[in-house]
Amino acid sequence: MRQWLEALEARRGLDDLTARSRRWVIGSYALLLALMLYRGVLVDTEANPWMPLVAFALPLVLFLPSIIGRRPRGHAWLSFVSLLYFTQGVMIATLPGQGLRGLAESLVSLALFTGCMGYARFRSRQMKAFSDS
Repeated sequence: MRQWLEALEARRGLDDLTARSRRWVIGSYALLLALMLYRGVLVDTEANPWMPLVAFALPLVLFLPSIIGRRPRGHAWLSFVSLLYFTQGVMIATLPGQGLRGLAESLVSLALFTGCMGYARFRSRQMKAFSDS
């Protein structure tokens, strides 16, 4: 895997891979956040209607400064959090009548995981190459 990634970096260049993975992260992040906001609106609670929105969307919103600041370490942590959303999506997909929503959440969170891990790798290598020169 490492050799494949290094060959990909040599073929495409770190700048191109970093830009592509950043676009991938932003797109999948926005889509997952929209899915979580939609899910929070669907939950009917009598006591506090804002609580589902906060519970589903807050973990994602907390990583917004890392995404805006283009910090590789924040993207790495976001990739781990996206795996929680993946697990949740798989569990929801097993419920009757919720298969499509669970599948969508799983696929989008998997895309976010892949994009974040790629961005964390390529951006940190890009920053190291910049500091070495």
